[in-house]
Amino acid sequence: MGRQQTSQYPVVLVDDESTVLFSSKMLLTSAGIRNLETVEDSRELLPLLARQEAAVVVLDLFMPYISGTQLLPEIVRDYPDIPVIVMTATQDVESAVSCMKEGAFDYLVKPVEESRFISSVKRALELRSLRQQVGALKRYLMSDHLEHDETFASIITVSRKMRSLFQYIEAIAGSGEPVLITGETGTGKELLAEAVHRLSGRTGAFMPVNVAGLDDTLFSDTLFGHKRGAFSGADSAREGMVSKAAGGTLFLDEIGDLKPASQVKLLRLLQEQQYYPLGSDMAKVSDVRILCATHHDLHNRMAEETFRSDLFFRLSVHQVEVPALRQRKEDIPVLVGYFIDQAAESLGKKTPEAPPELLNLLSNHHFPGNIRELRALVYDGVARHQSGGVLSMKSFRKAITTKQTVAANLTQGAAKEEPGTDGRFLTLKEAEQAHIDLALQRSNGNQGIAATLLGISRPALNRRLARSKGGKKK
Repeated sequence: MGRQQTSQYPVVLVDDESTVLFSSKMLLTSAGIRNLETVEDSRELLPLLARQEAAVVVLDLFMPYISGTQLLPEIVRDYPDIPVIVMTATQDVESAVSCMKEGAFDYLVKPVEESRFISSVKRALELRSLRQQVGALKRYLMSDHLEHDETFASIITVSRKMRSLFQYIEAIAGSGEPVLITGETGTGKELLAEAVHRLSGRTGAFMPVNVAGLDDTLFSDTLFGHKRGAFSGADSAREGMVSKAAGGTLFLDEIGDLKPASQVKLLRLLQEQQYYPLGSDMAKVSDVRILCATHHDLHNRMAEETFRSDLFFRLSVHQVEVPALRQRKEDIPVLVGYFIDQAAESLGKKTPEAPPELLNLLSNHHFPGNIRELRALVYDGVARHQSGGVLSMKSFRKAITTKQTVAANLTQGAAKEEPGTDGRFLTLKEAEQAHIDLALQRSNGNQGIAATLLGISRPALNRRLARSKGGKKK
């Protein structure tokens, strides 16, 4: 059985034989395609399409009142995005060629083999989904417009890069395909996953699961649940997350840490849309959309053979890469203001003002922990704040002056900015001066911030600058 395709629009089955409609509906439902409409009177089809969108139309060719031969060109002309699958009991090559020329997506001869019928409908759904996404992307790229600003209200940003991500998410949210969200720790990957779920139109719950550290048994029990007596201590049946998220979204965080045996089970879930609770030999049908996130480079993991390439390609139909905070520094001022307000309110304090030097200092920080790290810095600063209207810099300076942060700040871009570009190895004196010049350049000449970046005191920096000037005079 292939992948389940989901759509917010129904698959419309049109046939004058009620038994054919019933059997077709049961067959597609068993394959995981549940959004279905049936039309027994062909005269009702065009009014139905005028009232609501359809994902796919499965059309009988020979019917009373209005034949499929008449309906096909009208559907193709008026609703070009809807794939039409023609079904007929007549095995006529001329009729098949004519229908394909008119724009039919597929031509099936009754009685149709079950797997052939399911496969055709699923391929048509994939085409419909792709057409929707391309159309949405075109609209967003041309208009720079978001249709659902409120969905992203919890993500504080003024970054153009983030807005582009929001536009892409709006375009692909209605697809039933998996989404892989990548980015460093603390960038807000789960917030974006929640946005995908809210925009998807799915009526079920959003269920997050952190899979890092789960062994294979615990992974299976968490996702698929178990029957009573499945193992020692299983005194009652337990519903898994796949069942709890039925009709909704299952978000698997830290997917890059998933154990190899569990990867096989997740791949099977994606391919078959079926799973087995522990202790059960009866398969259950899954109706969830899978979203995943990781801070790992999965291409490296595949090269190391710790992550399956077939699973990667299943999960990465849509990919969202969240930029690090240092790649969108324009967000730092608005985030600082937002976190200061939040922290002051939660601590019952009067809201202090951020000094201009603070933003300059933070803009030169590498932020390995991204937004989560910035929030912790601001909350700690507000908690330590005693009096006065301006927030103290002391706690920020202390937190930022570590060897790791200094090294990250000095090495980022140093290859382009240091003076030793002729291949000559710098002397210690020259290297020290190069670092001082770089720190002053990146702090816009603010010696206090430059000293913080260098991990030395302000007087120590002044002494080094004085020695440097004295040496130049000689």
